[in-house]
Amino acid sequence: MTEVSEILMSVLSTIRVPRPGDRVHKDECAFSFASPESEGGLYVCMNSFLGYGSKYVDRHHAKTGQRAYLHITRTRKTPKEDDPNSGSGDPPKKKPTRLAIGIEGGFDVDQEQYEEEIKVVLFPDRQEVTSEDLASMPDVVRERVSLSMAGLQAADSVSHTLQVQQWDGEVRQESKYAADLKQLDNGVKIPPRYSHLSFSGWRCEVCDLQENIWMNLTDGKVLCGRRYFDGSGGNNHALLHYQQTGYPLAVKLGTITPDGADVYSYDEDDMVLDSKLPEHLSHFGIDMMTMEKTERTMTELEIAVNQRVGEWEVIQESGTTLRPLWGPGLTGMKNLGNSCYLNSVMQVLFTIPDFQTKYVSNIDKVFSEAPSDPTQDFKTQVAKLGYGLLSGEYSKPAPDPGDDPSASTEPRGDQVGIAPRMFKALVGRGHPEFSTNRQQDAQEFLLHFINMVERNCRSGMNPSEAFRFLVEEKIVCQQSQKAKYTQRVDYIVQLPVPMDQATNMEELQEAERHRDEAESSGAPPPAVTRAQIPFAACLAALSEPETLTDFWSSAVQAKTTATKTTRFASFPDHLVIQIKKFTFGLDWVPKKLDVSIDVPDTLDLSALRAMGQQPGEELLPEVAPPPLMTPDVEVKAPVLDDSTVSQLCEMGFPLEACRKAVYYTGNTGIDAAMNWVMGHMDDPDFSAPLVLPGSSSAPGTTPTESLPEEHLATIVSMGFSRDQATRALRATNNVLERAVDWIFSHLDDLESMDVSEGGRSEGGSEASREPPPGPRVRDGPGKYELFAFISHMGTSTMCGHYVCHIKKDQQWVIFNDQKVCASEKPPKDLGYLYFYRRVVE
Repeated sequence: MTEVSEILMSVLSTIRVPRPGDRVHKDECAFSFASPESEGGLYVCMNSFLGYGSKYVDRHHAKTGQRAYLHITRTRKTPKEDDPNSGSGDPPKKKPTRLAIGIEGGFDVDQEQYEEEIKVVLFPDRQEVTSEDLASMPDVVRERVSLSMAGLQAADSVSHTLQVQQWDGEVRQESKYAADLKQLDNGVKIPPRYSHLSFSGWRCEVCDLQENIWMNLTDGKVLCGRRYFDGSGGNNHALLHYQQTGYPLAVKLGTITPDGADVYSYDEDDMVLDSKLPEHLSHFGIDMMTMEKTERTMTELEIAVNQRVGEWEVIQESGTTLRPLWGPGLTGMKNLGNSCYLNSVMQVLFTIPDFQTKYVSNIDKVFSEAPSDPTQDFKTQVAKLGYGLLSGEYSKPAPDPGDDPSASTEPRGDQVGIAPRMFKALVGRGHPEFSTNRQQDAQEFLLHFINMVERNCRSGMNPSEAFRFLVEEKIVCQQSQKAKYTQRVDYIVQLPVPMDQATNMEELQEAERHRDEAESSGAPPPAVTRAQIPFAACLAALSEPETLTDFWSSAVQAKTTATKTTRFASFPDHLVIQIKKFTFGLDWVPKKLDVSIDVPDTLDLSALRAMGQQPGEELLPEVAPPPLMTPDVEVKAPVLDDSTVSQLCEMGFPLEACRKAVYYTGNTGIDAAMNWVMGHMDDPDFSAPLVLPGSSSAPGTTPTESLPEEHLATIVSMGFSRDQATRALRATNNVLERAVDWIFSHLDDLESMDVSEGGRSEGGSEASREPPPGPRVRDGPGKYELFAFISHMGTSTMCGHYVCHIKKDQQWVIFNDQKVCASEKPPKDLGYLYFYRRVVE
């Protein structure tokens, strides 16, 4: 028996064969972004199935004593090997014709062809064993090692199972309603078109919309469809009709041809096939064989939206040739499928010293303290991402796309970059949105990540404190002139956009007139005119007093009018400003404001410093308003206005959020409830069940149930009092994650114990003011300079594309996924999130 055979025999018990359910990490190192394509390849532990690059495999061997690793290396095939008849270079990319990924006609994905080589490597001497070598070894060794090698080769990697490698959005199933669909004999006949018009003449029977029109196949009602995922489309009247009648199938008028049409099943919530469609259409006088397509199908619309990423030239600065940049802090990030929101946020965060210090400066210590499975450790994966972005190791030009000289006549700026698969999987785990491959709101992800940092920094440095600040809200009862002060924690300043303050109002009105004329005459719409809004007007809208018409005053024991003023009780080291571009119209339909705002490079918010209770000012008595529910020994459910709840639900808001809106506005009507919804949509528990004071959100618990000490200790370590932690846990059924989210979004409800008890010392100088008790916040001058901004392109946060611009060494740099270039014309007026740092005088 050879030396290698003896070693394998001695470690045979540590070599496992992957079983269903085992997590196999064979595409990415747990501590770096090394992969089988990287120099040195990837080593997969044959016991834990964790992958390690050549830089970290010795560390794992020394820590665990594991000796057997499967070494995987991949080298890219040359273009000639891929297709001997293709000549030089790659063929031109075809325009997608299917809403699909990874199949013929679908969107092109990076399906590089590789030669793969595998072998077993034994540590610490790195002795290599190939499949051929196993043939001469004892049967027990050959069988176990061969099965393990084959199992690891055949197993899907974790990154593969978390991504959609092949997806076809056009595969549709036969509707369960198609065969026996009920059709009413109501005499309705639908004309195929109007001969004097060049387009389909159907109109929604409710709102007269002429596009995105659907006919219900049960009663022939012609109504507009729902909003598309990119924010365009109809006004949901076809959906509302289904909710009222239960008639499940509808066909999109304008897509009907002899080959078929778009059919949607509301009950099955998907596009479906209707094998009896000719018969169902004939019932309403439509001859399918004579119809022609006059509107784009849903597939064509979605393909068009998915291709629009390259059309927004202003924000991406695609009108000029940009100079690629390489080096530390200039590393691109691969788009994993609508992950540009994550890429943009993390690029900005690791420009901030707090995050660099916490996760990158002591990365060796972080990695040495990592648990046995570092892929599931938050601190390890954040440190890995930060080092990948800042080290410069992955800031290298992407491989040449082929032998075609024309492909490299200009610098492309694309990098090898990093693919944050492990990080995205970890931070999105269990989240209904961030665990998917759908586009998300960058602002919501930023808050989600900050919450995760808060939960994972129980002791020691907490980098999210760089953003944390206190907001003081002062409410003055107009009848008694007595005031109420509360403070709450926040991380982002949400800046309203006062459209009525546009400086080019006449130009906007003229553009609106031209648009109306074009609609009435059938002419093409005119070019879009963007509203010019002064930043000062946005800041004034934030700081001006707000009138509360249904305020319950404890001084007069009745509802009356009050004014609410919002000010900064502290100024953070780094200030994040969100421009509230996403709003709702008068019909509560979501829309994005197309505005240009002259956002300044420097900002002085000193005038917005909160002053606290003023000399001679009386406070409102601490008396709670009368409860909505009947006082009793047993907590009873409140009586809610079902019609108001239903109206809110029909607008698309979650049921529990609608119930809370009606509850917290005291059944005062749809307007008050809608205002509550608009003001609380960003709350972490917006969709969580309504939890009543003194009650529990789940069966089997009581208000006096004991609280987990470790949960209490975690929340107290963040700077909150034990009473605050207790109330948060009781309000969320002792779920730590929900309790942390709850306490950060409900500090204004903890009036008897929150930071407002300390207040501000009257007449004291700013330097002598002591920080209020409660959550730890940093404070200093309110003067800032702009160092980064994130821009969004598209009509909805649920679609489109994000890029970020960051100022590095007095040079603006654009980070557009894998492309990192010097910015020539940073579009600071079109940003969505702005990041400022404090100016130290």
